[in-house]
Amino acid sequence: MQQLSPQELRAWQTTDKPFLLVDVREPKEHTVANLGGLLIPLASVLKHLPDFDVQLPVVVYCKRGIRSQLAIQRLSARLPQVEFYNLDGGLQAWEKAK
Repeated sequence: MQQLSPQELRAWQTTDKPFLLVDVREPKEHTVANLGGLLIPLASVLKHLPDFDVQLPVVVYCKRGIRSQLAIQRLSARLPQVEFYNLDGGLQAWEKAK
């Protein structure tokens, strides 16, 4: 599984690299703090397969990076042609890296 550091994600954002950002936390968590992108809770990721553009890399994040890893495992089994990245350390690492 490919990992993307918070610094690498910031670089992607500042260079306008096209990618899809997906938050797999729950709506209540997303409301408190988020990095943007689509909110697709872990329990429903497989219901959202049509939301993924197979041409774009997908960065998946959660609080610490555990749920996002599970989401990527589930999604990559169904969408092997998509390039998935786990935000290493999740939102917590993103906040620390500021």
